Amino acid sequence: MKKIKLLFVVLILSFSVSLWAQEKQPLQKKAMNLTFENIAVGKIPANWKVEATNKRTPLATWQVIEDSTAPSGEKVLALTGFNQTFGGTFNLCWNDRVQFLNGSIAVYFKANSGLEDEGGGVIWRARDKDNYYIARYNPLEDNFRIYYVKDGARRMLASARLKLAAHQWHSMKIVQNENIISGVLNGKKYLEVENKTFSKAGGIGLWTKADAATSFDDFSVVSLKK
Repeated sequence: MKKIKLLFVVLILSFSVSLWAQEKQPLQKKAMNLTFENIAVGKIPANWKVEATNKRTPLATWQVIEDSTAPSGEKVLALTGFNQTFGGTFNLCWNDRVQFLNGSIAVYFKANSGLEDEGGGVIWRARDKDNYYIARYNPLEDNFRIYYVKDGARRMLASARLKLAAHQWHSMKIVQNENIISGVLNGKKYLEVENKTFSKAGGIGLWTKADAATSFDDFSVVSLKK
């Protein structure tokens, strides 16, 4: 009987130590960085696709172009042609093979033109073209916002007013920690919000609205996993 009790105590201790070790296990980082330098002009990155939320006309044109002002190298990914000015159309160039849950997404962006809308940003935890989180800056409105798009309908979660010059490069970074989302522009945090609309990992990508023609460079994703 004593041997059985001793064995039981040893098993309990072993199980407890195992759980403690798992809890103390450090977060592991998985990073992806795209500078677009190794992609041919006129193409988009492998495994990326062009789609739109609330599409009413043919899809916009996304492609790698040459840009001597690029933050990294001389190539960027840009929306260069749009086929609509409907304010409810969201132009996407995204990747559903890279699954993001927690971590950070960063990009440089430059608003080139737009009358109905201008600027753009990033999407993440995307289920499909109609369901995702999105953060964007709009030079026409002088605001930085986080939204979610669910079944094609957009709802604002957080907003900050600030003025950034159009036609110049700026950096955007989104940090997701479980249900907490933070938004950073040019190294300064302007937004933080809690939301659990999308709690599972999803795709990542780039976003503009209506006729906003925007360039992007140095797109990076750092995923954190236990």
